[in-house]
Amino acid sequence: MCIDGPTASGKGAVAKLVSEALGFAYLDSGVLYRLVALQALRAGWADDRLLSENDELQLAQWAAELDVRFDGEQVLLNSENVALDIREERVGNMASKIAVSATLRSALLERQRAFAQGAGLVADGRDMGSVVFPDAPLKIFLQASAEVRAERRYKQLIAKGFSANMVDLLQDLNERDARDANRTQAPLKPAQDAYILDSSDLTLLETVDVVLKMYAQQVGNI
Repeated sequence: MCIDGPTASGKGAVAKLVSEALGFAYLDSGVLYRLVALQALRAGWADDRLLSENDELQLAQWAAELDVRFDGEQVLLNSENVALDIREERVGNMASKIAVSATLRSALLERQRAFAQGAGLVADGRDMGSVVFPDAPLKIFLQASAEVRAERRYKQLIAKGFSANMVDLLQDLNERDARDANRTQAPLKPAQDAYILDSSDLTLLETVDVVLKMYAQQVGNI
């Protein structure tokens, strides 16, 4: 199953709970981009850096050499737990910027597909259904209004102890939406056979319930 959607649409939380309910593995594809973005920032890359050909090759090398392991809530990069670091806004913004690189996307493609093992997989991201898993039995594009998503992101950051500003978050979110939707490689858009689900007026558990019912109905139709 694929659950795609824009930033702060709730796809990660929904996908994780759905995977637990179904007994499936879970792939947060955005984590891989955030890990590469974290390495770029730690290497001194500026937020407004224009990617050169050499930069793209460096990104692909980092992606290919990622020593990452998921252990519960921990995300271990070279044995360092970076679960909180990769959720910082600057890392998310850098991830959105480097995600335009076709070289990087190609380097991560097979690593993402390798997660599809065992009983089943719930993958969330921006191009899971349209590019990475085009044959998935169920594809959902989860969306919500920009204002609702900004408020959700604000609450997430505050809960994790980060400082946040609603005006800045909304501006950053709109910029990331535009960048993700207009990039040449794998732009943010629903797969042709995806179901569009707007969660603006739904709670997390209500959204999960809708997705599980959609899955049960889809499986019944196979």
